[in-house]
Amino acid sequence: MVAGARGVDAQEIQGAQRNVVQYVAQQIARNVSQIIIGKRNEISLTVLGLLSQGHILIEDIPGVGKTMLARALACSIGCSFSRLQFTPDMLPSDVTGVSIFNQKTREFEFRPGPVMAQIVLADEINRATPKTQAALLEAMEERQITVDGVSWQMEEPFLILATQNPIEYEGTFPLPEAQVDRFLIRIRLGYPAPNEEFAVLGAQQYRHPIENMSQVVTVEELGAAQRAVREVYVAEEIRHYIIELVNASRQHPDVYLGSSPRGSLALFRCAQARAAMADREFVIPDDVKALAEVTLAHRIIVGPSSRIRDVSSRRIVQEIVNNTPVPGASVQ
Repeated sequence: MVAGARGVDAQEIQGAQRNVVQYVAQQIARNVSQIIIGKRNEISLTVLGLLSQGHILIEDIPGVGKTMLARALACSIGCSFSRLQFTPDMLPSDVTGVSIFNQKTREFEFRPGPVMAQIVLADEINRATPKTQAALLEAMEERQITVDGVSWQMEEPFLILATQNPIEYEGTFPLPEAQVDRFLIRIRLGYPAPNEEFAVLGAQQYRHPIENMSQVVTVEELGAAQRAVREVYVAEEIRHYIIELVNASRQHPDVYLGSSPRGSLALFRCAQARAAMADREFVIPDDVKALAEVTLAHRIIVGPSSRIRDVSSRRIVQEIVNNTPVPGASVQ
């Protein structure tokens, strides 16, 4: 086979990979949109997080569809789903599982906890104590849990979709910074528009539409799409742009603690996924700008004096994006 033919084959392979990502993303988003009405951008970000193999934090008030979003996502892929309702009296073993002595076999048996599922909804995660919240750290980072010295691997795909009420609500515990940093993105659903809420009333008059929801993609297709995302090209100029944004968050006068290097990697991975979902084989600056807030804002701690002036981390990221020069196109 000649070199030119090999080049054509490589282009065809890359095109097929991008098509897989676009197909999977569109199928899942269209299916979930039947349940979560009117939240196309938030659904797209959730699918993006799934394709980027990262965990998602939804910070919002009760009753806006956070639980249904996680269930609809699991139904669309045909994955196992479990729900963890966090409470102040919850123990770490209630999350990971526990070893129980079997009287018949005279041996200890591991009884897996709710976290041993492919898509896990950690509902109201900030209502549990920091010790219980920390039980998720190993699962989120290393995709395994260790109980009594024995490690258990998570089944792929593995996604934790956590929800939390605003911190000013009573009976909540702020998430440890190490835990917040492990979430790829943070999103908010918000209230539906009046016409969207009207559509919700009609859709749920007799039964919930999730009861008739069906699987639209296979786990194998999702895995292929996740691998294809990693193949998206990111130019050196774009990489430097990401680093400049993250470094700016560390040097901003209103910031007490800036984004970690994990924030750089999160923005990098999400930009790859956004490009692939748009059927592109390369990342452009607009991908980075569009995702800077959802990937970096929750990793930034605002200084005490700035909090008094009602300065938010989202506002800081927006300011950084507006003030950081966008890399120009390189001339070949």
